[in-house]
Amino acid sequence: MVSKKSANSSRGKKARAAGARFELKARSDLEKNGWIVSKWMNNVDLENKKLIPAKRKYNPFLRALSIGTGFPDFIAFKKNGRIDYEIIGVEVKKNGWLDKEEKAKCSWLLKNKIFSRILIARGKKEGRRLNIKYIDFEEKHNKT
Repeated sequence: MVSKKSANSSRGKKARAAGARFELKARSDLEKNGWIVSKWMNNVDLENKKLIPAKRKYNPFLRALSIGTGFPDFIAFKKNGRIDYEIIGVEVKKNGWLDKEEKAKCSWLLKNKIFSRILIARGKKEGRRLNIKYIDFEEKHNKT
């Protein structure tokens, strides 16, 4: 018999690993579509209404330092002509749902013109394959 705490711990490990794999898949899909992708290292402080560097997460038990904790997950840009670039933010969510705070951060980033648009990369299962569907935040939530 497995204790409840250890079962939840192993479920959390599997969920984090699956999320990391999906993030890598989304990144490679964007790169395949001609985007130049990098990890976004900033976050939005909604209280002070400003952009701040993302805090690093440290787990003393695993002695691991997680670097990429910014919101959104990625910044991507693509050349749109001779000198114009389109710069977008990409938040990777396997289920496609953003919580209230994440929606507020997306709205702030768009309102302050940090990104021209923000895409939510969502996993959509078709048979055994997990395909990626991109949802435009502004179109879905109709606010800036």
